Amino acid sequence: MADITVPVLGESVTEATVGSWKKAAGDQVSKDEILVELETDKVSIEVSAAEDGVLSEIAAQEGQTVEIGALLGRINEGGGASAGATPSAATPVSAPAKPAAATGGEAIRVTVPVMGESVTEGTLSQWLKNAGDSVEQDEPIAEIETDKVAIEVPAPAAGVLSETLVAAGTVVEIGTEIAVIAAGASAGAAPSAAPSPAPSPAPAASASNGAAVAPSVRRISAENDINPSDIPGTGKDGRATKGDALKFISQGGAPAPAKQEARAVRDIGPREERVKMTRLRQTIARRLKEAQDTAAMLTTFNDVDLTAVMAMRKQYKDLFEKKHGVKLGFMSFFTKAAVTALQEIPAVNAEIDGTDIIYKNFYNISIAVGTEKGLVTPVIRDADVMNLAEIEAEIGRMGKLARDGKLTLDDLQGGTFTITNGGVYGSMMSTPILNPPQSGVLGMHRIEQRPVAIDGKVEIRPMMYLALSYDHRIVDGKEAVTFLVRIKECLEDPERMLLNL
Repeated sequence: MADITVPVLGESVTEATVGSWKKAAGDQVSKDEILVELETDKVSIEVSAAEDGVLSEIAAQEGQTVEIGALLGRINEGGGASAGATPSAATPVSAPAKPAAATGGEAIRVTVPVMGESVTEGTLSQWLKNAGDSVEQDEPIAEIETDKVAIEVPAPAAGVLSETLVAAGTVVEIGTEIAVIAAGASAGAAPSAAPSPAPSPAPAASASNGAAVAPSVRRISAENDINPSDIPGTGKDGRATKGDALKFISQGGAPAPAKQEARAVRDIGPREERVKMTRLRQTIARRLKEAQDTAAMLTTFNDVDLTAVMAMRKQYKDLFEKKHGVKLGFMSFFTKAAVTALQEIPAVNAEIDGTDIIYKNFYNISIAVGTEKGLVTPVIRDADVMNLAEIEAEIGRMGKLARDGKLTLDDLQGGTFTITNGGVYGSMMSTPILNPPQSGVLGMHRIEQRPVAIDGKVEIRPMMYLALSYDHRIVDGKEAVTFLVRIKECLEDPERMLLNL
């Protein structure tokens, strides 16, 4: 049997969220076939099978947060399931008959899932299923209480709950094995392991009989405007489980009358909605706040006349595209101008490391790209040795990878300066925030036809406001202003910039 574990995810990445399983427990898999997709705060990573066999166990469910090296699942080599003899060999003398051995199903271990950030243990408050009961995949079998929330532990596969390894009231840590399920088994063939005869099945009870309402049932009831006491309970002491609530809704459970009347007054959906932040959004929020708290951030402004750049684009855009296969845009001009200014003002291309200043003698320009999941900044490496066509091609390639969600960690790391273009969304002016550990970010904005004084005459010119946010701990005001003026000069006389004069 081979374990499927979380691989190394990249520099500074220590955990990920299980996005989706491409295979189900019991499926035949081939070597290098993709099994599961993990989502980090930067990219999505696919985990493949290390060998041929059968996916015998899924240990980490979708939506669960896992750390590097954590167990995701197991593969049985060669595809054979040989769990039939294992339970009897491990069975204590006092309990010779285990349901898993009686049914011949494959033994799947149920472990305590990850319960949230900084939560390492919880108390198994109650079992929702007894040994010998049939269970469906994802059906709650136990409830664990932490100091923050109550968590239901779902069955990783359909079958029979053959053994409970932990008693109610026991404190359990993440990853602790708490039960064994005989996958694919039937409860009819399993002898009862209970010391007293099981009570005869009773009609489905309702939560209104006084049983406590589980947090998940209460949440589902609130979201669907139903009274939790109306849900027939099949759990212990007539307790309604999450599965009961979902079944009740799927069968057209009637909403509470009072809620129905309230919705008739304002039938435009809920007044508010709580949605969990994606890992990418959480990282964006954390890093931007760290930039505000750490750097002595300041922004200086200028404006630039883009008449010369626009005239050059108009004159050569068709020939440029025909020869190089890419369109001549504005970003390549701004990237070349930024590199020219960085070479003259090296402090803007540097970073602070403790009490040291690290000056970078290379020019990797991060380009901000907006995607459905959030803002990412892929890096154009060694932009100083690239021409306009190479820069445009690389920006286009990185932009497509970003929109398709296929950027790798290497694509996002190593930038020395950032350019962000809010003008594509209509922004007139902004104060861009630093991309740590960088010390500068250039903000582009929309182009507007504005009257300006040229040689004593008022002329209408295509003007753009520029903003440079910088870390005042390392960049002085004089250097910041000179940097932005140099960019302005390069863009207003692009021929001189391209001739390196």
